[in-house]
Amino acid sequence: MQNYTSVTEFTLLGIPNTQELENMLFVLFLAFYLFTLLGNLLIFLTILVSSNLHTPMYFFLGNLSVFDIFFPSVSSPKMMLYLMGQSRTISYQGCALPGLFFYHFLGGTECFLYTVMAYDRFVAICHPLRYTIIMSPRVCTGLTLGTWLGGCLHGSILTFLVFKLPYCGPNEVDNFFCDIPVVLPLACADTSLAQTVSFTNVDVVTLTCFFLILTSYGHIVLSILKIRTSAGRRRAFATCSAHLISIFLFYGPVMLIYLGPASSPWLDSVIQLLNNIVTPSLNPLIYTLRNKDVKLTLRKVFTQMVHISGA
Repeated sequence: MQNYTSVTEFTLLGIPNTQELENMLFVLFLAFYLFTLLGNLLIFLTILVSSNLHTPMYFFLGNLSVFDIFFPSVSSPKMMLYLMGQSRTISYQGCALPGLFFYHFLGGTECFLYTVMAYDRFVAICHPLRYTIIMSPRVCTGLTLGTWLGGCLHGSILTFLVFKLPYCGPNEVDNFFCDIPVVLPLACADTSLAQTVSFTNVDVVTLTCFFLILTSYGHIVLSILKIRTSAGRRRAFATCSAHLISIFLFYGPVMLIYLGPASSPWLDSVIQLLNNIVTPSLNPLIYTLRNKDVKLTLRKVFTQMVHISGA
């Protein structure tokens, strides 16, 4: 890569129109980030140590908690450092790998994971008698590995397309982290092919996953409507509601950034903040407040911790 560029570092301009708000934003983002780490770590450990949660649905939820720990960690620490007045520069390699690659690797993996979780709910509600056979441990492991490999391939393709171009200045990234829409315009070469292929890649992955999720939930809704009792319909819907809320929180910002019309840098930064920081912090609340099994298990864990500390 370095043979084709004279740029050795980039300058992150941060969030536009936030001068003199750095201290307040630092406290706010730090609170969100810590809540994200603690909340998702708590859910992951609860699923790990509780045998009654060792089912396919919670296996995938545990994976989602892991991704929600790593995903905001790509950009949040660097953003909080420059809000504290630290250097806003990032190396060329840091922009390419910890920046763009890991962001799209983890984002793509989470996109695939939501699709797998929708398929899991489809099997559980539409084929309950065959659920344990279809969603066997081997199948769940294979689907999870597939999400990791798919996300890695997705991130690798995008990173290669963007950073195979020469960068010789300017080097100011109009955002708080490196992403395709703000890095590609800095290339000193024709970016039309890279822009078309990279955005097509993102669009195909996002829309394909979203279509598969909608297809799964279309079948789920039809199956729920066939349930004769209202209590049965409520129970069936309750197993899907948390996942549906997470899907809309995840896909909403992604579609606005990569599928929507061009907008202002300030609006793009706000949408990215929602996607990078706010949504991962909300998932622990969504899955604990609307999930009876997780709430009961958390109460047991806290009760055991109190007894141990008091002993």
